[in-house]
Formats: sequence, C-alpha cells, structure tokens
Amino acid sequence: MLTRQYRSTLQLAVLLLMTSLLAGCGINNIPRYDEQVKSAWSQVENQYQRRADLIPNLVETVKGFARQEQETLTAVTEARSRATSIQITADDLNDPEKLRQFEQAQSQLTGALSRLMAVSERYPDLKSNQNFLALQSQLEGTENRIAVARRDFIAAVEQYNTEIRTFPGRIWHSLMYGDMPLRENFEATTENADQAPSVQFE
Repeated sequence: MLTRQYRSTLQLAVLLLMTSLLAGCGINNIPRYDEQVKSAWSQVENQYQRRADLIPNLVETVKGFARQEQETLTAVTEARSRATSIQITADDLNDPEKLRQFEQAQSQLTGALSRLMAVSERYPDLKSNQNFLALQSQLEGTENRIAVARRDFIAAVEQYNTEIRTFPGRIWHSLMYGDMPLRENFEATTENADQAPSVQFE
C-alpha cells in the first residue's frame, strides 16, 4: 500500500516537473509567435483599409475644386480598387508572390495619391479648404500608422523565423511543428522604396 502511494506521488512529481520544464523550454513559442505574425499582418491590412476608406472623400473634395483633373482622379480611384481587391489570408503569408502583388498594388495607390496631392498645388482654394485639410491630416496619420504596422509585422516575422531556425525552437519545429514553414517578409517593390513616398499637401 505504501509502495503504491509512493509510486503515485513520484509519478505526479515527475509529471509536474516535466510539465514545468516543457512550459519553460519554449515548446509553445512557435505557435505563439505564429499568432503574433498573423495579428501583426491584420494590423497592416487594417491600416491599408483605413487609407482606402479615406480616398473616396479625398477624391470628392478635390473633384469639387479641380474637375478638369479627371485623369488623376480616375487613376486614384482605379488604384484604390486594385489595392482593395487583393486580400491576403493567413495562409497567403507563406506565398511571396501574393505578398509581392499586394505590396505592388499598395505602392501604385501611394503613387496615385502623390500625383493627386501634387494637383492641389495648382488650386489655392482647395489647399485652404477645411475638409481637404482634415483629410490631409488623416492621410498623413494613416501613412505613419502603415509604417508602424509594417515595422511590427517585420519584427514578428523575424522573431518567428528566428525561433524556427535556432535552438531549442529548431528541435520543437522538427518534432511538433514541421507543418509551419518560415514566413515571408516584406520586400521593396519600387526602386526608391527606402525613401518615404512624397505626399505633399502644402
């Protein structure tokens, strides 16, 4: 009787020790970091969507002052349509071609917005319009949020990929999470990607 109770106590102690060792040795890091990557990507998409939501109001405001700039207004509308038509799911984060298409569409929208803002230079009444000034401020803020969201996504992907490729994460990846591949990260899609887009409102 004493031996059976001793054996049960010993088994429980060993189980508790193994559980605490496993919990502290990073066995859950890979799925946790993977979820952080997905969450960070959702923030990137959220900020791009915020920018896309501002554009119709911006186009209408400019149209009210600069109807003859129809070609530029159409280019912005079409670029917005392309940018919002490309959706990236969590599974697509492993597809470099889909990420490239998404980022290329967003870059084209940035370029079209830059051209639209250059138009405002020719219309002093537009530049002083309160609605335009409010949209200017929101767009500037959104561009900053996009940059922060992308930075956070890049950091999350780096942490996840590093965990998979280094000890002890490499062991856990081979034993338990082999179906979770390295994640793709943002790559520059334009020649001057190291420079902020020129979105001038003044």
